[in-house]
Amino acid sequence: MGNKYMRRGLWLILIGIAFNFLGYYLMEGDEFKYGWAMVIGTVAFGLGFLLVIYSLIRKMDRSALIKGRSETETEE
Repeated sequence: MGNKYMRRGLWLILIGIAFNFLGYYLMEGDEFKYGWAMVIGTVAFGLGFLLVIYSLIRKMDRSALIKGRSETETEE
């Protein structure tokens, strides 16, 4: 499934979506506690998104390093 950052990011995205749905559910019942659920959901979703992007950048950087090292080995 990917590295640890990808797994953590996907879990945080799912948790964020769940908390936002919980916030919308609490909002319909005129409860004042829906705001905290929405804030937690938004922060979790944002962190998850950043972790997924970070894992993709690490993957591209790693492949570029491996390619660069293989090119230097063939030159020597």
